[in-house]
Amino acid sequence: MTTNYGHILIDMNIPAAIFKAECLKLMDDVARTGQSLVITKHGKPVAQLSPIPAQSRSLFGYMKHTMRLEGEILAPIDAAWSAKSGDEDHLYANRRKTRRKSGASIGQ
Repeated sequence: MTTNYGHILIDMNIPAAIFKAECLKLMDDVARTGQSLVITKHGKPVAQLSPIPAQSRSLFGYMKHTMRLEGEILAPIDAAWSAKSGDEDHLYANRRKTRRKSGASIGQ
């Protein structure tokens, strides 16, 4: 947590006894300022109170207005489709053909 002294921000370590006495107030300060607070015991840091990161918005619709379509996107194109023309058949020539067992039921 930082304390604002004019234009100077100072990180603060809080002893455990003070944290125990002012826990709710310190939690509110951390939530309001977004700055972490280090809790010490005998001068050694033992815990850190940090704000929870802001919740991200839903992924649904997050890319809205990020692209623009130009031209007719539903009209057919003049390029040949490789599945019909066969130009990629050599890529699948060496694949093993698997046969499914017919008549087998689950649990046998």
